[in-house]
Amino acid sequence: DYETGEPIADLTTHGERLCLAQGGVGGWGNIHFKSSTNRAPRQKTNGKPGERRKLKLELKVLADVGLLGMPNAGKSTLITAVSNARPKIADYPFTTLHPNLGVVRVGSERSFVIADIPGLIEGAAEGAGLGHRFLRHLQRTGVLLHLVDIAPFDENVDPVTDAKAIVNELRKYDEALVEKPRWLVLNKVDMIPEEDRKKVVADFVKKFKWKGPVFEISALTGLGCDKLCYSLQDYLDSVRKDRDDADERAVDPRYQESLIPKDKTPD
Repeated sequence: DYETGEPIADLTTHGERLCLAQGGVGGWGNIHFKSSTNRAPRQKTNGKPGERRKLKLELKVLADVGLLGMPNAGKSTLITAVSNARPKIADYPFTTLHPNLGVVRVGSERSFVIADIPGLIEGAAEGAGLGHRFLRHLQRTGVLLHLVDIAPFDENVDPVTDAKAIVNELRKYDEALVEKPRWLVLNKVDMIPEEDRKKVVADFVKKFKWKGPVFEISALTGLGCDKLCYSLQDYLDSVRKDRDDADERAVDPRYQESLIPKDKTPD
C-alpha cells in the first residue's frame, strides 16, 4: 500500500492473479424495466463506484544464484565467463548500474539462472552507493556467491575488511539474507604466485573466520569456474529434489496416513 507501506501481496508464480480493488457495480437502465405494459419506462437505478487504491509495485528478480561483493570484485566478469549475459565491464567502480541475469548451462539439460547486482560498499543499507537499491533482488535466490578480490591492486585495501563489510550490510538490510546459503568465492587468484596461493587463501579464510564452502577462481582466465558451476548445479538440483519430494509427501494420502498414530488399544 503506497500510503501505509503495508505489504499486500507477493506474486512469485507465473500466471498468479490477485484482486486488489473491486470494480464498480453498474446500475439498471430503463431497458431493464421494459415490459408488455410499460413499453417506454423512465426508470433507472444508480450504480455503485468501484474501489480506488494507490499502490507501490516492486520488482524482484527471480534467480537461483546471486552475486554480491564490493565494486570491481569481478562479478560482471564472472557472469560473462559462465553465462550468456554480457554486462558492461570496465576497470572502474560501479560499472554495473542495474541487475544482470544470465543462464548458466551445465550440460545439455541442466541450467540455472545467476544474477549480478551493483557492487556494495560500507553504508549501503543506509543508502550509500548503488547496491542498496538492488539488494531485494537477492532475496529470492537459492544461494549467494560472496565474491572477494583476493589480490587488490591497492595495497591499502584489506580483502578481509571488505568481506566483513559486505556481511554487515546484508545483516543491516535483511537478517534473512545472512541466513541464506552463502559460498565464498575468492577471485583473481591468478594474480598470486602459485607457490604463495595456498597460504594466502588459508590466511584469508582464517581471518574471515569462514566455515562454509570456498572456491578459488579467476573469472578473467576461467580458472576454477567450471568446478564452481558444476558444484552450484549439483547443489541446486539437490535442493529442488528435496523440495519436490516434500511437495509429493504433502499431497500423498499414504504418507498422511502414516503420520496418524495407530490406536494401540486392543479390540
